[in-house]
Amino acid sequence: MSQPLFLYIHGFNSSPDSYKARCFVDYMTSEGKADQVIVPALSHWPARAIGMLEQLIEAHSDRTITLIGSSLGGYYSTWLCEKYALRAVLINPAVRPFELLETMLGEQGNFYSDERYELTHDHLQQLLQIHCNVLKDPSRYLLLTQTCDETLDYREAVEKFRDSPMLVQQGGSHGFDQFESVIPAILAFAEGRVELPAVTDLAAGRIRTETSDE
Repeated sequence: MSQPLFLYIHGFNSSPDSYKARCFVDYMTSEGKADQVIVPALSHWPARAIGMLEQLIEAHSDRTITLIGSSLGGYYSTWLCEKYALRAVLINPAVRPFELLETMLGEQGNFYSDERYELTHDHLQQLLQIHCNVLKDPSRYLLLTQTCDETLDYREAVEKFRDSPMLVQQGGSHGFDQFESVIPAILAFAEGRVELPAVTDLAAGRIRTETSDE
């Protein structure tokens, strides 16, 4: 059996220093599995970001790769999952970022670095070119989403990945509150199992148990 590899794909104007990326790396490091995680710093140009990710996937083709995509990284993960027949965990994923980002054209800055750039229609066109209308195998995806995402409408992801295993948490945020609690589910999914945690009502501060046979 080939060694597992997790490729964490950060979101728009984010970086390997984001909370979820660091949280996942810290968890894997504590388990003695730091060598099973790669978190690349991606270009703001979608075509360059996808090119880098494709190179990483092809360079590690001898390993069992699971993608973990957050927000825009979830959109990238969908394209890569379809192209390479991988497994992908999508965390509050963007479904149609070429529409969302049209309202944000102009000067942008990375939240974690000093990089400044101009978001243009060329960025949107590159995003449109990797849009996947149809999923070949929905079972390859695990959707993790929270209903109080202030950036994206979680219902778009629920609809697109309606035939995939998913965890929909009430409340939360775009950053995905209590991310550390779903890491065991991510690791199980990478092994071909679906073991979803109890469904947390983050808005009310309580937990209700829900079983899943998927």
